[in-house]
Amino acid sequence: MADELLTSPHAPGKGEGWWRRAPIAARIGILYGASRIVTTLFFVAAAAISGEGSRFGAGATIGSLAMGWDAQWYWFVAENGYPSELPLTDDGLVRENQWAFMPVYAYLAKAIGLPFGGWPVAAILISIVAGYLACLVLYRMLRLRVDETTALWAVVFFASAPLAAIFQIGYAESLFLLWLFLALFLVMRRRYAWLYLLIPLMGFTRPGVLAFALFLGLHGIHRWSTRRTEALPARDIVHIVALGALAVAVGFSWQIIAGIVTGDPGAYLATELAWRRNWIAEPVTSFFPFDGFIAGAEFWFTTWGLGAVAGYVALGLLVVGLTALLLFEPHVKRLGVDVRLWSASYLLYLLAVFFPQSSTFRLLVPLSPLWGAAAVPKSTLWRTGVLAACLVGQWWWILNMYALGNTYWQIP
Repeated sequence: MADELLTSPHAPGKGEGWWRRAPIAARIGILYGASRIVTTLFFVAAAAISGEGSRFGAGATIGSLAMGWDAQWYWFVAENGYPSELPLTDDGLVRENQWAFMPVYAYLAKAIGLPFGGWPVAAILISIVAGYLACLVLYRMLRLRVDETTALWAVVFFASAPLAAIFQIGYAESLFLLWLFLALFLVMRRRYAWLYLLIPLMGFTRPGVLAFALFLGLHGIHRWSTRRTEALPARDIVHIVALGALAVAVGFSWQIIAGIVTGDPGAYLATELAWRRNWIAEPVTSFFPFDGFIAGAEFWFTTWGLGAVAGYVALGLLVVGLTALLLFEPHVKRLGVDVRLWSASYLLYLLAVFFPQSSTFRLLVPLSPLWGAAAVPKSTLWRTGVLAACLVGQWWWILNMYALGNTYWQIP
């Protein structure tokens, strides 16, 4: 029945085939709108449950939940810009500050907020609209590899995913996903020119463009190795190399800008490391690739009473398991080489730069094209089961991060 509601020409309603005849933008709009209604109901329930022990207090509202956490930082950036002098702790270490947050989302919301009721209204509007447009692009991207029903189910999973609340809060993820999906779609179509605009937009919306640089490098290697089966014109070689260089330049540019403005070449990295001190007691003053995940494995498994060695083993098994998934899992392989190369690039990027904690779930959202693999099995029971699991996960995340959140592992 659920599959029929998505694609059947005999779906119920006035007029035979009304659903199939409707433009895909309208169909995805209905599915996306229904998902946003469900998320809104979850937020209403979370606001009602929020009590004195929650960070949002007994008087929590949908608005206060939507403007919590990073939304406050983006709002602060829009109103105050970036500090020329880094704030310091009593111990002389750099404190959390605006340099950890990129400018595109903050200033775009400020500009749109002028005629639309202020920054909070504009921020939510951008997140909702960008989420809808990201659904459209995700559908087009997946249609290059799978049938219509599968692509629509993947969109449903994406719009209803455990982290789907990001489409209704003042976070930059929704806008970043739009740029990312457009960029991946263009690469899959071998239309590279627009990436000269999208790469800077990605890079100054959220961190992660260095992962895209790695992806472009792997994409170029793959195209070179398959040039006998897929023509590789000289112009494509030039585009891939130039775009890869652009992505690397954009990826490091924010560090350079922060260093110039503050007079401290390590301003950006010191700012990012300031957040890590919330978990690790010993001051972290320097960055080394992959050190965050190694330290995180030790921290969490020691906290759970399992010991650091168990953490290192678990981390190794995680890497091996994810590698096997991207290389051999048949449903993932259906999505094509580019989706798999992007997923591998982004996962390697996270392993290199991130300290695993509760925000890890949110940072995995750029892997959303993999929802296409979850939608490949034709069983309606499987698909409705995945959707149910998504909704349960979404409620669990909203409940813990917003309604009940009062400890270090409940940070969205």
